Parts: sequence; C-alpha cells; structure tokens
Amino acid sequence: MSQLKDQINSELKEAMIQKDVFLRDTLRLIMADVKRFEVDNRQEPTDEDVIAILKKMAKQRKDSIQQYSQGGRPDLEEIEKNELVVLEKYLPQALAGDALKEAIQKIISENSFSGMQEMGNVMKELRSRHPNAEMSEASSFVKELLS
Repeated sequence: MSQLKDQINSELKEAMIQKDVFLRDTLRLIMADVKRFEVDNRQEPTDEDVIAILKKMAKQRKDSIQQYSQGGRPDLEEIEKNELVVLEKYLPQALAGDALKEAIQKIISENSFSGMQEMGNVMKELRSRHPNAEMSEASSFVKELLS
C-alpha cells in the first residue's frame, strides 16, 4: 500500500471537513487517476506509481498553462497554476537549475562525452542517476554543454 496515496486520501478528507472546495476537487482528480491505475493494472499502486501519475498530471498542467497563456485566458491559466502547486506538493524535489547543470557536467566529464551525437547517452545516464531531474531543462543544458 502506498503511503503517498494514504497521505493524499487523508488530506482529501481534511479538505472536505474544512470545506476547501478547490483543494478537495484537485485531490479528487489525483485519486481518480490513482483509482484508474488500480483498475487498469489490477494492483495496488506503489509510491513510485503514484509519483509517476503525479508527474504526468503536472506535465499536463504545465502544457495547459502554456496553452492558456498563449490563448489569452488568464482565468483558466490561474486555475491550472494553482492545481500545479497542489500536485508539486506531493512530488519529490526535482533536480533543476544550477544543481542540474552541475550533474550534467559531471556525467559528461566522467564518461568523456563530446559532441551532439552523445546527447542521447548523456540524457540516458542523467535519467538513471537522477529520475526526478527536470528533463526539458536538462535537454537545453546538454545542448549548451556539448556544442
């Protein structure tokens, strides 16, 4: 049984008691995706499974924020941003910024990678060492460091 799932479930109950409609609805969305995982796979999700579900949901919110921003819908963009804040509360801290760049530099120097043809190898190594790394940001850092 996933501790993360239990934590989200108990916070959902607390949001219901506090009558926090936004938090309640957001947590219900999470639990619906977790339930869909349980039905599809016929097994209890582990913490890793719940984190994968949350990452997917966070990515969807980021894409929606970008779409609403470009479409001139600040009202919907704000809702998505608030949902993303709730989702990120349950995700492990992602490796990003300077720490990410340092990790990439270390991988490149340890493996003597050079040239853009090695980008896939760098990304593969980064994903295995740091599964919580921000991959879209990592991609731009790898391009910068290998070129």
